[in-house]
Amino acid sequence: MSFLWEVLVFSALSAMLALFYSHRTTLWCLKQDRGTEEMKTIGDSIYEGAMAFLKREYQILSVFVLIVSGLLIWINSGPLRLIGLSFAFGAFCSGLSGLIGMRVATQCNTRTAAAARTGLNLALKVAFRGGAVMGISVVGIAIFGFCLLCGILCLRYGTSIETLQNVIVPIISGYALGASSIALFARVGGGIFTKAADVGADLVGKVEMGIPEDSPNNPATIADNVGDNVGDVAGMGADLFESYFDAVLGAMVIGVFMTGTDVFGQLQLTLLPIVICSIGIWVSVGSTFLVYVREDGEPQKALNFGTLTATGLTALLTLPACLFLAPVSFDTHHSNWGIFWASLTGLLAGILIGKIAEYYTGMHTKPTRTIAKACETGAATAIISGLAVGMRSTVLPVLCFIVATLLSYKFAGLYGIAIAAVGMLSTTGIQLAVDAYGPIADNAGGIAEMSGLGHEVRSRTDKLDAVGNTTAAIGKGFAIGSAALTALALFTAFRNSVGLESIDVTKPLTICGLFLGGVTPFLFAALSLEAVGNAAFSMIEEVRRQFRTIPGLLEGKAKADSAKCIDISTRAALREMILPGTLAIFTPVVAVWIGGTELLGGVLAGVTLSGVLMALFMANAGGAWDNAKKMIEGGLHGGKGSAPHAAAVIGDTVGDPLKDTAGPSISILIKVMCVVSLTLAPIFKEWTPLLENWLK
Repeated sequence: MSFLWEVLVFSALSAMLALFYSHRTTLWCLKQDRGTEEMKTIGDSIYEGAMAFLKREYQILSVFVLIVSGLLIWINSGPLRLIGLSFAFGAFCSGLSGLIGMRVATQCNTRTAAAARTGLNLALKVAFRGGAVMGISVVGIAIFGFCLLCGILCLRYGTSIETLQNVIVPIISGYALGASSIALFARVGGGIFTKAADVGADLVGKVEMGIPEDSPNNPATIADNVGDNVGDVAGMGADLFESYFDAVLGAMVIGVFMTGTDVFGQLQLTLLPIVICSIGIWVSVGSTFLVYVREDGEPQKALNFGTLTATGLTALLTLPACLFLAPVSFDTHHSNWGIFWASLTGLLAGILIGKIAEYYTGMHTKPTRTIAKACETGAATAIISGLAVGMRSTVLPVLCFIVATLLSYKFAGLYGIAIAAVGMLSTTGIQLAVDAYGPIADNAGGIAEMSGLGHEVRSRTDKLDAVGNTTAAIGKGFAIGSAALTALALFTAFRNSVGLESIDVTKPLTICGLFLGGVTPFLFAALSLEAVGNAAFSMIEEVRRQFRTIPGLLEGKAKADSAKCIDISTRAALREMILPGTLAIFTPVVAVWIGGTELLGGVLAGVTLSGVLMALFMANAGGAWDNAKKMIEGGLHGGKGSAPHAAAVIGDTVGDPLKDTAGPSISILIKVMCVVSLTLAPIFKEWTPLLENWLK
């Protein structure tokens, strides 16, 4: 079994490279100029607010982790009790990646604004490298944590296939479950925080008071900037951390139980996903140095060049890995060439889904122009148009998913589907770097506005910010698309673990499960949107109160109480995130307790189908509304302060919680339910469902 140790050593070294890169890049970012004293003061307020929220959130989540870890230790026996400790370790690694990203992002926003005084390329470089710290550290921590955990378990229990099947893989599933749980709460909590502040700032500031976005006179502006970080940095980082490792886990479980090959072939199939991800780390690190823009250039093209280069190099290097590190033939009629083609299918599907999201949400594309035009006749038509765009935007990504699933299955069977998910996520390092760039650029624009920097500086930050909106939409589409393939791989792994031969839709329990799973994303989204509505109500009342009671605030002669607004968003987010999070974790347990694995199989199929569609619809509709508003603010259809602008702000306000709270969280909901089912599969097999005797 020396092959196993060779893979673990290579993967650990790759992870250490990622962490070393993140450390060195952080030092470079911190050496950059922070700008004027006023810029430093604003930046410090954002940093302190973000870190205060994260500290309070992690305190609550620590209690949750301890309780769930204790339950997992109590309900398991023998070596599987380590699932509880593995769960806690996964939660710690996920939380650590969010913390690292948050600290650097909130330090780079002022530095990006200051760099914009020098030139566009330096500003892009600071914002992107700040995002790269987030992206590269996420993949580094995920792989290093796996190597450490797997190495300790192999030393303790051995490396036989039976041990991998019955001990090590189930324990590693706990690691994935811990990461998934933290991701869900971080996404929901961060989304509630940021949208409560954003809605309050926009509706009162822009619509009622007629002041510009990011005006220092608006009490909710600082809270809005804090929210960009807790939602799109810490939340997105935890999201893709768990997506990344869940894809690896699904492929590992299918590989370790693969029939039609020898023991060494099973081991190769089990470890190949880690090798592919390790290759992705080296490529992502190298590709970050290729992002460059001229003063008159387009930042979007520079970011696209980096990600496309990473994709091409990963595909090129994955070929020898598949040919030399995978069995020549397996599963009776599939080969190592088929594994490569399945991985390439996932990579290409990820690019296509991102491009589709860019089309439906990008600046000046036909869908956003349609929404902007609809704003001329009021908020109602703007909302109707945005809903239509969001619904239509689900078709092409689903077709991509269908084609990718069929091709990857043709190339390498069920294992091929799992490898397609791994291939799609193998370049997560640079994909997340591009995504985390968005909130840094957004904050930089806000700081430039609040500190009164010149028009030339503001035009540069606006250019970076406009690209950030598109990269955020691409990142969400990428995360949702990967969730679909990953959920299918995890679902297959769960079916194998509990011994389900098939999911028969003619059986009543399966039908009931399909409906129960299908309605779960609707209930989850409703809880998330209600939470944003409740928090936004409190924020709006507070902003109105300050404008009403603080003399000279609107004219800029008095200082707003930003700390009060941050506190409102923080308390609301931490209070409201509990119910949606517990719904995702306990629904599989209740389903299997009532109807057994047959009912649960239907639930997982139903939640995957409706969840993917809802997540795509919400993310793309919200992104399109946002950029339609920005197009009008750029001078179309009357520009700022016009009636179409007011309608666009209302449309954007409706779309914000869709694209930044409910939509991204649903993609995590799908994977959390699958990972819970997979982790507890050994226990579920022993349960006697309540309805078993009643239905006979």
